[in-house]
Order: sequence, then structure tokens, then C-alpha cells
Amino acid sequence: MKLLKIKTARFSQIIESCGNPQVYTLWQKPSADRHLQAQIKKTRVMTTLKSERGTDFGIIGFKESREARYLIFSKSLKRFAEQRIIGIDWALVRE
Repeated sequence: MKLLKIKTARFSQIIESCGNPQVYTLWQKPSADRHLQAQIKKTRVMTTLKSERGTDFGIIGFKESREARYLIFSKSLKRFAEQRIIGIDWALVRE
């Protein structure tokens, strides 16, 4: 059995490249939220989830989930796509 090696990026690297994010709260269905849809198209959204071990990690893009938190960055996250974002420091996130 071959193990897949998942590429990772540190949250601090992303903040250096793309600025400090803001937490985005869904108040309506994502498909009806024009601001959110615009940010998704610009690849500025990160979905954060909890791993089985209880630590937070992020993925680039929008993945709808009850447990998810969404962060919106001022610059595109395209270069970090397909990577698991680790080391999330909530102190660096603007509410």
C-alpha cells in the first residue's frame, strides 16, 4: 500500500504572502451570497476544519460544512491550492 504525501503550507507563510484574513460568517445560503461567490472566484477563501486529532487545518477554497470556519484574504491563495494549511494561529485573524 502506497501512502499519499500531502503537501503542506504553514499559515504564517500565507499571511506573509496574502495578508491577515478576516473571519467570514455565513448569514445566508452560500449560493445566494454574492460577496462570498466573488471571493471564491478570486481564490481568496480558506475553509478551516478540525482534524481527527482536534487540531485546526485549512484548505484553499470553499467547502461547506457545519464545523467549518471561513477566512477571506485580501490577495489570491491560488499558489497554495492543493495544499493542507497547518499551524493556524487564530491570534493573527481579524474578527
